[in-house]
Amino acid sequence: MLLAHWVAEATTILTLAGLAYGLLALLSARAYGRRRRVPQSSSYPAVSILKPLKGIDPGMYKDFASHCRQEYVGEYEILFGVRSLEDEAAPLVERLRAEFPDVSIRLVVCPRTLGPNGKVSTLVQMLPEARFDHLLINDSDIRVTPRYLRNVMQRFSAPRDGHRPVGMVTALYRGRSHATLGSRLEALGISTDFMPGVLVARWMENGLHFGLGSTLAVTREALHAIGGLEPLTEYLGDDYELGARIAKAGFRVVLSREVVETSVPAYRFGQFWEHQLRWARNLRDARKAGYLGMGLTYGLAWSLLNVLTHAGSIDSLALLSFMLLVRVAMALSVGVGLLGDRGVLRHLWLLPLRDLMALLIWVWSFADDRIMWRGERYRLANGKLVQAG
Repeated sequence: MLLAHWVAEATTILTLAGLAYGLLALLSARAYGRRRRVPQSSSYPAVSILKPLKGIDPGMYKDFASHCRQEYVGEYEILFGVRSLEDEAAPLVERLRAEFPDVSIRLVVCPRTLGPNGKVSTLVQMLPEARFDHLLINDSDIRVTPRYLRNVMQRFSAPRDGHRPVGMVTALYRGRSHATLGSRLEALGISTDFMPGVLVARWMENGLHFGLGSTLAVTREALHAIGGLEPLTEYLGDDYELGARIAKAGFRVVLSREVVETSVPAYRFGQFWEHQLRWARNLRDARKAGYLGMGLTYGLAWSLLNVLTHAGSIDSLALLSFMLLVRVAMALSVGVGLLGDRGVLRHLWLLPLRDLMALLIWVWSFADDRIMWRGERYRLANGKLVQAG
């Protein structure tokens, strides 16, 4: 009986902590939404867009084409990198070149394997082919608006913070789900959990100190200051690591107002679990203290457990109601209000299941340091990928 009492009290405390986090997330979203607009810059630096490819994703051609319809006064080029011309994505690039002859589009073959992170290995080999001093890296499944380049590149003209110039511009994103439960749960988590967490980190840490793979726009100066991309070929979370190193080198990492969209694969449940666990263990390795504190953010899951441990008492039901109200407000404020993700409205009823799954994955992530990635088993050691036997 004593153990049951302490468990019940623990779930109450954890629910209250989750409630406090939810309110903090709402304040962070409000602060982000009310920030001053950056004056429209008259500078439009030339930029090379680098897109490493491997295979075909759903809607990939439309994603590619969105980068070719930019309302950008400056010069830009798009470089696609493949391991070989046998890659399934190579014909799509040729089709793109035919449809958009006025856009500078090149296909770069990158045959060497420089480390376990194949994407970064490809990027390293693409860099010498890029013509311009501003580089923009994003994944193959990213879809953007015609204002994308303009909104991202103008952030490099932001006023200096002391002696710290802008070295990286990154962007929030939402998920485009497909008709499986795993895909919908992941897309819902991106908009209602991961992105609010990014905004809380930005507010609490007085700015961003990491990058998001949706957009990694960098200067060659910042890239040179951290020793280039080669050291990142060993890391799973290359986007996080790139931003963290640029911030440590004395540059600012800032968010664009632009929100991009990523395609979430039609995961079967096992694939969803594997991907989420890999994501969780990578985050655990990259932000150890912050990741430990993430357990306090799952207020809705804790409140559901609190109702069970208190046998459905009036107080526990009242706490659940209050927590649900804050959690839904958080999902709508960030997911719909800031990210424009209408999928949040359609799948809001999945929020309790998604949060319970997230709590379970968080707990399980501490059980081991092994992950599955691209069909290979690795161990994570301080963010680095080590082949597992």
